[in-house]
Amino acid sequence: MGTTTFSGPLRSQDSVRLVSKDSTTGLIQDRTFSAGVRDSRRYYLEEWFKQLPKLNAVNIIDPDADDASALALYTLANKDFEVLGTNMTSALSTRNATAAGITLTTAGADQDQAIVCPHLDSNQTAWTGTKWGTENQTHWECSINTNAIDNQKLWCGLKLTNDQLLATDDDQAYFKFQTDATNSETFTDFTKWHFIHSIGGTDFISQLPITVAANTIYHFKIEIDADRKLSIFVDGVQYNITSTSGSTGGTAVTSGTTKSGAMTDDVDFIPYIGIEAGAAAAEAVDVHYQCMSRIIFE
Repeated sequence: MGTTTFSGPLRSQDSVRLVSKDSTTGLIQDRTFSAGVRDSRRYYLEEWFKQLPKLNAVNIIDPDADDASALALYTLANKDFEVLGTNMTSALSTRNATAAGITLTTAGADQDQAIVCPHLDSNQTAWTGTKWGTENQTHWECSINTNAIDNQKLWCGLKLTNDQLLATDDDQAYFKFQTDATNSETFTDFTKWHFIHSIGGTDFISQLPITVAANTIYHFKIEIDADRKLSIFVDGVQYNITSTSGSTGGTAVTSGTTKSGAMTDDVDFIPYIGIEAGAAAAEAVDVHYQCMSRIIFE
């Protein structure tokens, strides 16, 4: 579509989308951030990491204590998000010298983790104080950048716990890449992104036709509709979701509009993004932003 000039308001029944088209392949990608034009019937949160997330303990200080260093850390720490995981420290949540957002780095031992999530304390933030339920037409998205692809597990999406393992949460919807099955489930192809969702303890693994590359930005999106069914998108392209259950392997899918079955009713998710080392070496991931929305009232 060329440049068009007109007078009067722009109206659309189903939002306005920003798309790009590859001149070589013809691939059309939806580049719209969040919902595009915002719907007054929905509630929105965005996190741009204007302040670095730190360990939860940094946000807990004694108001009667004369501790200038603790107060300085508290002042600088992100009040909505924290970092956690095996051997994770506040110092391992840093700014990236060349990219927007934050870098999460593991401490250097096998199975060390670096995870970012909303503060889990009661009443600390709307990111967890608000319910992001399967019945709330919840939408979530994030942008991350891989670093070196060595020996790692990388995951992001909607879970009940921070664990990367498929078996831990009975209900979940998240993207995952891992270089092998050590301390995790087995995939048929360890070079690909996978989408995992679980409904009341029944697991489904969709193997996406996307080979994970080092130093590459990926944009992920999950949408839950009014029927509690999932739709997934990577870099603005929608992919089918498998209906074949299984806790190992993975069913290859293609781009398309096939949704999941209905998720369990009234399950409230928490957004997690994390990386786990698979050997005694530090692993890192950049997180640029994430956002969520839901209908105001169920």
